[in-house]
Formats: sequence, structure tokens, C-alpha cells
Amino acid sequence: MTYTIRRIVLLVVTLTLVSLITFSVFQVIPGDPIRIMLGPDADEEQVATLEKQLGLDKPLYMQYAQWIGGVAKGDFGQSIRFSKPVSELIVDRLPVTISLALMSVIIVAIIAIPLGVFMAKRQNKPSDVVFSSLTQVGMAIPSFWLGMLLILYLGMTIKFFSISGYVPWSISVKGALGSLLLPAITIAIPQIAVMFRYVRNTVIEQLQLDYVRTIRSKGITEKYVLFKHVLRNSMIPVLTVFGLIFAEVVAGTIIVEQVFGLPGIGRLLISSIGSRDFPLVQGIIMYITVVVVLVNFFVDILYSILDPRIRMT
Repeated sequence: MTYTIRRIVLLVVTLTLVSLITFSVFQVIPGDPIRIMLGPDADEEQVATLEKQLGLDKPLYMQYAQWIGGVAKGDFGQSIRFSKPVSELIVDRLPVTISLALMSVIIVAIIAIPLGVFMAKRQNKPSDVVFSSLTQVGMAIPSFWLGMLLILYLGMTIKFFSISGYVPWSISVKGALGSLLLPAITIAIPQIAVMFRYVRNTVIEQLQLDYVRTIRSKGITEKYVLFKHVLRNSMIPVLTVFGLIFAEVVAGTIIVEQVFGLPGIGRLLISSIGSRDFPLVQGIIMYITVVVVLVNFFVDILYSILDPRIRMT
């Protein structure tokens, strides 16, 4: 079995297990979605009729088969609170969350990677010690607290930033940047700290290997050695960390969207949990899972392309 086929099988197994866990958990959580939909004054006949319409009178394995079959076709069911298809609600909020996640990842990449490489060359010097210490602080800062600090010291003083709400890209690029930049920085700072330390340590490790000393002995410039060989070899393991960081970014949007009042999927998830809108919660959880698993799948495939030895294992 080839490496790619093994990863595809693992992808399918992971999604299946997550769907089973998600479906099972919502069967034991207190709260009857039928009663929520009909209200407290509904009689038993109305409850039984709606249960039959929604297929909730069937055995659990049949309910799961019906639900997962719909999920495979993009049908996540009907929201109890909004009386709209779950997929439609997710698509409406998708641009906000995707824009926020991509902006956060871009900020992490353009700051952490160059800074990690630069500090690896200045190992144990005062600037390296300072930045390494700052990363410890960056990893420990809670995102909601950091978001409030940025609102207080930047959002309230610089007119460019918006401290609440979202301006679509189609209306104003400047407005969209203003509404997303502070939340993106809030999410990115802890991940910058993680990526910086990993890049720095990986580059330092590469610089100590024999092949680097061999290349240097040939009189090749230090800049060429660093960017042509060391950085290229260092980025291969960094890709693995990128998949984990992307998952952290997606999780971070759930809290940060609340802090900044962004109408994204994370905020929708929190509100749907509060209203016990189980179909909507299930749909959002499955969406987030699919995104994270697919990103890690493509990272694994890219990793095997960059390092063909992986395909031989």
C-alpha cells in the first residue's frame, strides 16, 4: 500500500470516528431538541409527529446512517434556532472565519520563520536570549486577555482598527483589514512564539550537521549555505508543526471572534451551544474537524513530496 493511499485510509477512518463520537455525545447531553423546537406547551402528539418527520423515532444506528449520509452530501440538517439549513448558516459565516484564519497564518509565517532563522545565527547572544524569553511569555498569554489589551491600547487609539464587527471585503478592503487585523494578531502571537522556537532550534540543529561543514569547506558563502541548504532542510520538519499550528489557529478563532464581535463560525458555535441547537453544533464541529484533518492530510502529502524517504516507510 503506497504512502498516499495509507494517508487517505487514515483520513477516512479519522473522519468516521469523529462523526461517531460527535453523534454519540449529542445523544446523551441533557435537553430535548424537539421540545426546544415546539416549546414547553407542546403536547405528546405534536412531539411524536415531529419526531417522525425528523426521523428521531428510528433506532440510533439508522439515525446515524441518515445523518452521516446527509453530511457526505453537504446536508448537515436543519437548525432548531434559526429554522434554516445548517450548511447555509455555515456558508454565510465562512468568509469571516477563513479570512481571519488565513490572515493569522500569514502573520505567523512572515514573522516567525525569518526571525527564527536570524536568531539561530545569533545563538546565545543577548538578542537571542531576549527573544527566546519573550516567546515564553507569548505562549503563556491567554488569547482573550491579549485581545482585550489590543482593543484597549491599539483599537481605542488608532482609528484604522475596528474593535467590534466585520466589514466584508466586497464593501471595503480597508474596512475588512481594519476589522480583522487585531483579531488576527491576537491569534497569531502565541503561534509566532511556537513557530519561532521550532524554526530556531531546527536551524541550529541543521547548522551542526556534517553536510554543512562539508559545504563550508568548499568556500561557499555563508548566506548561500543558509538559504540554499540549511533553510530548505529545516522547512521539511517545520511543515509538520504548521499543521498543528493551523489547528490551533482554527480553535483560536472561536474565542477571538467572541472578544471582537466577529460574525464567524466560532461565534455561531458558542451561541448555538447556549441555545442547545444540537444540529447546528454537530454541523459546525464536523466542519471544523474536516478542515483541520484535510489540512494535516495535505501537509503530510507535501512532506512526502519534499522528503521522498517518507514514502518508503
